[in-house]
Formats: sequence, structure tokens, C-alpha cells
Amino acid sequence: MTILLTGATGYIGSSVLPRLLEEGHRVTALVRDEAKAEAVRAAGGTAVVGDATDAELVTRLARESDGVIHLASGSDVDPVFIPAVLDGLAGSGKPFVHTGGVWSYGSNDDTAEDSPVAAPALTAWRAATEALVLGADGVRGAVVVPSIVYGHGKGLARVVVDAPRGEGEDAPLRLIGDGSQHWATVHVDDLAALYVLALEHGAAGSVYIGASGANPTVRELGELAAAAAGASGVEAETVAQAEERLGAAFAEALLLDQQARGTKARIELGWEPNGPALVDEIATGSYAPEFARG
Repeated sequence: MTILLTGATGYIGSSVLPRLLEEGHRVTALVRDEAKAEAVRAAGGTAVVGDATDAELVTRLARESDGVIHLASGSDVDPVFIPAVLDGLAGSGKPFVHTGGVWSYGSNDDTAEDSPVAAPALTAWRAATEALVLGADGVRGAVVVPSIVYGHGKGLARVVVDAPRGEGEDAPLRLIGDGSQHWATVHVDDLAALYVLALEHGAAGSVYIGASGANPTVRELGELAAAAAGASGVEAETVAQAEERLGAAFAEALLLDQQARGTKARIELGWEPNGPALVDEIATGSYAPEFARG
């Protein structure tokens, strides 16, 4: 199949693009500039330089494709991009895999696809556009919901690993809040596999949470990062301090206490996340200082 892909050169897209190609799909990536286009071509895809809010272009590219994966989701993009894709795919039965976010479920010790939505301010905008995808007639719309994505030394894990430290060589590492909150997590390569499975086999109107089942606390992650960096330990901060340091909206999201298992994707799509756990990646893997030094 020829797949229209957005976000192909981003963190998640850099794993999704090669995964699609490995599975025998052809990829047309909509990118913002020629530098990104060159990166797509070097990876083996076809690039179109344009804007995801150019409705006429998006509709044409969607119509010419056999399916769409939208990774470059954003509050300024989705209200234009999603209706344009649905226009291009109308009545075709072709797949459209959109991107959600686990934060939209709020704090929950067993987050599942049918859990109540309690979105923080940062992601409250998502619900309306996700509903368009899931309710579309004549299109096999599905939403993949990434949890905290990590791997290859990038992603939100860096907020923990690169947290500020006090004075002195072995000064403690600052936590986000008191660190008691759990984070649902998924390795970026496992998430890429889920996107492709949802494209190939996902049911219309379905939501799939991408979660490995490992749900460490931020304190656990911080202590591992501190040990790897030779820090004396960790220190908590108040919610007000977290908001001042990170911004109120971002802090609210990072302080959510979330656990998830990703069971539905395993059962319905045969998804098998097997990437290294985030705790291991921080302790001795791609986030460890010795790895960063090469």
C-alpha cells in the first residue's frame, strides 16, 4: 500500500517510516521543508513539501493514497488536516490512523480505552478531532494513543534525566513533584509497530493504547538517573515549583498518576512490545551518561 504519513522525520515518525517500509509499504511523507524531504528520501520514502493545513493538498494526497497515518497531530493542524483527509478518503473504506495521547485520560491506576476522559488543559483540544476520525463513515478510522514514549536517548524521559541539580558535583537530581506519580510507558520502536498493525488490521472506530505494561514512578526513574550520573540522590519539589520550572500546563500533565497495560492492542492486533524497559534504558542504556559519551 502507498501510505500518506505526517511527522515522518519526528521522534515517533523516525521509527514508523522505516517500519512501514520494512513491511512492504510505500510511503509518501508530507513534510515542511526540503531538509526534511531529503531525510525522507534517504530513508527510502517519497516526500512532498507542503503544509498540513493546506486542505486542498491534503485531500489530494489522501485520495491518491491507500491509507493515512497522522503523527504530526496538533491543535493548530488537526482541525484542518482531519476533515481534509476524511474528504479524500470518503467512501473508500481505507484506513486512517490518527494520534491521541494517554494524558487525555487523566490520573488512573488501570487506564484502558474505555476509561473516562479527564484531560488536562494541555490536551483538552484532542477530543473533538478524535471523534471525527472515530465516527467517520466509509473510512476505517482508528486512534493510537501513545503513553510516555522513550527510546534511543530521546523523548520525555529526558525531562527526568536532564532535571536540574543543586550545587556541587554530587548534588541531588530534582524530581517532578514528589515523584510518586506513575508513568505509563512505551518504547518508540514498539509504538511504531503498533501504528503499522493499526493501519493494517485496526477496526473502524477503535482506539488502541500503546503501553508496554511497565509503569514506573518518576521517583524510581529519578533515582536511577541520579545513580547513573553520580548524583547523591533525588529531591522533591512542590507542585508550585514544578509549575514555575516547567510551565503550569506541562507540569499538570507530567504530574498525572497513570498506569496502563495496552491489553486491547495485544489481543486484537497481536501487538508484542518487547523493547528494553525505560528503567533499564536510564540505568545502563541510551539515557545513561556513558552511552551519551559514546
